[in-house]
Amino acid sequence: MAQRVAIAGATGAVGTELIKLLEQRNFPMTELRLLASKRSVGKKLPFKGEMLVVEEMTPDAFEGIDIAYFSAGASRSLEFCPAAVRAGAVVIDNSSAFRMDNGVPLVVPEVNPEAAFDHQGIIANPNCTTIQMVVALKPLHDAAVIKRVVVSTYQSVSGSGAAGMTELEDQVTDYAAEKPLTNNVYPVQIAFNVIPQVDVFIDNGYTKEEMKMVNETRKIMSAPEMMVSATCVRVPVFRAHSEAINVETEKKLTADAAIKLLQNAPGVRVKDLRKPGGYPTPHEISESFETWVGRIREDISVENGIAFWVVADQLYKGAALNAIQIGELLLSRKG
Repeated sequence: MAQRVAIAGATGAVGTELIKLLEQRNFPMTELRLLASKRSVGKKLPFKGEMLVVEEMTPDAFEGIDIAYFSAGASRSLEFCPAAVRAGAVVIDNSSAFRMDNGVPLVVPEVNPEAAFDHQGIIANPNCTTIQMVVALKPLHDAAVIKRVVVSTYQSVSGSGAAGMTELEDQVTDYAAEKPLTNNVYPVQIAFNVIPQVDVFIDNGYTKEEMKMVNETRKIMSAPEMMVSATCVRVPVFRAHSEAINVETEKKLTADAAIKLLQNAPGVRVKDLRKPGGYPTPHEISESFETWVGRIREDISVENGIAFWVVADQLYKGAALNAIQIGELLLSRKG
């Protein structure tokens, strides 16, 4: 069933990926309406051989729309999502605005697809780091019940938008030219460095990004008792996030059993060769739809534990692709 689709925040990093992926996946549409703030009105963006003009996002801009993809930030989502719902659209929101709202499903189609149909007009897209982790956790949890997760992330600068990518590029250029390095996006130099802080600190010593992984994982997995601890780190990589994950399970899983489970899991690609280069890296998997898993081994520090490495393109699976997959899931019920 062809849909009338709007993208709110069409000129941003995720918005432009949404446009590209809607075309690439041949999403059934009769109209694509591009919306953004007043300063972007009149810009033209390519779609299926045409140049679509960006319109201003206003409460009335969603009239006649069936699916509205929001990637304009939490404040804009809070302001405009209710108007889109009143206009009759189903909102798929990429911001943090509604993720922990009890009345809003938080959906990763490979993990909790049924939740998408229990909405009241808004479906939330999880945080990028959470999405790729739960895709890999799901088959292991179903087989052996995960009790505890410890994750360290290695997050690319594109997670900070275009400004983060520009800052890294400028610092590398200035370093090569032996010029002083300046930083505006990050609190310290990002080039040739790692920063153990993503988002702001909160009272318990964790950052907001780290607590998103804790709370969103429990909600998506319907596992409120699951223990999760995260350390989120920004690294000088342009695109795709990586994660080192250790899980403790109720039942014993061998490494071979975990590999087979992951090989058969939807949305997962396993690259697990115990030799140099026999694992996924962010450079090689950029613009890939799958969540890649490697370095799968038994955790020798606990009785029932598995350690593994997960890499995914956070602009695709971690944002735009997951949102489109939610839309595809909704349409699958409509026939």
